[in-house]
Amino acid sequence: MDPLEIIGNLDRVKPAYQPIFSAITHSITGYELLGRFYNGNEWISLAEFFHDVDVPEEFKVEVDQHLLHIALSELLESEQDTFLCVNRSAKELLVNNGEDLLETLQTFEKKGFAMNRVVIEVAEQDFNEDFENIHHLLLYYKTFGIQLAIDHVGAKTANIDRIRQLEPHILKINTRIIIGSQSGGFQDIMYSLSLLAHRIGAALLFENIEDDFLQYYAWKNGGRYYQGYYLAKPTFDLGSMLPFNENISGKVIEYIEREKKLIEERLGYILSWEEKLKVLLPQWKALESVDGFIEVVTNYFNEESFRMYICDSNGKQISANFRKLNDTWKIETEKLGSNWAFRPYFLENMMQMKTRKTGILSDLYSDIETRELIRTFSYPLSSEDFLFIDIRYTFLYDHECLLI
Repeated sequence: MDPLEIIGNLDRVKPAYQPIFSAITHSITGYELLGRFYNGNEWISLAEFFHDVDVPEEFKVEVDQHLLHIALSELLESEQDTFLCVNRSAKELLVNNGEDLLETLQTFEKKGFAMNRVVIEVAEQDFNEDFENIHHLLLYYKTFGIQLAIDHVGAKTANIDRIRQLEPHILKINTRIIIGSQSGGFQDIMYSLSLLAHRIGAALLFENIEDDFLQYYAWKNGGRYYQGYYLAKPTFDLGSMLPFNENISGKVIEYIEREKKLIEERLGYILSWEEKLKVLLPQWKALESVDGFIEVVTNYFNEESFRMYICDSNGKQISANFRKLNDTWKIETEKLGSNWAFRPYFLENMMQMKTRKTGILSDLYSDIETRELIRTFSYPLSSEDFLFIDIRYTFLYDHECLLI
């Protein structure tokens, strides 16, 4: 792709719009601005032009400014109340201190296109360029009401602190990272990103959604916005994209019904485990031996559990560990007296059980000893004593409702 041919023929450059859908309304809520060039035979993407490090930044700015003028004009004419995502590299933004972009947006603000409908999108890897200057410029843009999105979030988790400093309005998650992940590692990153978004008040936008699985993943992981070919391909015509909400609404209803069914099944397990232990409670009160009570319980949780123990309300373990090895329960006395109150949510869960007098099923987590994903079912034996039943991974794996 010859940069001079593009610069010399801006009349053959025009914007294409990638729709962005809302998880709330299931309709188009915004567009990502893309560039297309007519090479004499067909309209081709300008991605190669913008990603070419040998193309001068001034050339890229000129083309981007041309696309932005047309896009803002067409959005005004369409009378759609949608936002526009505008991609800019850090190097582009720093050309002329970013004044070209700001002046254009101010010109169109006077025509009726509000600044808060513009989302400046920068890639996470750009933070390695000149973070101090780009940081100040982006914060300056935000004072005008311009919104900020960080693209390819999760590609480099070392930039989490810089993302916090910028406090963007949108974090864009590339679903291709999910496809390329060969382990559960990305899910841990996804959890951290969800927590970060919650803390800084940012919305999650999942891009490159190409099938139903990725759409479901985006919905399940709190995505407020969706984007990808599975939903709608880029278009030149803004008016042609309006009827796509019915397809999304139907899919979301399917997701909701599926989740409700799984939650109902999971709650069923919790209630059945509680009923088992309620029947056994009289033996807890009658038996003087703490370990003797666990020995009774193992007969009722032989299929589900691989480890059990009892702690007092201060987190001190008052029983041995009962561990299942080769289908036989073994007693491990070395854990007696250990204190587990340092664990996150331990005391919170203890007080919840004491107050509500019900059991609690933990989230999925990796067991320190086995390195397998497990869950723990905790149950109050009294106001001061609590039973912990670790559910083995193979049981969770066989029951999908326990894996969510």
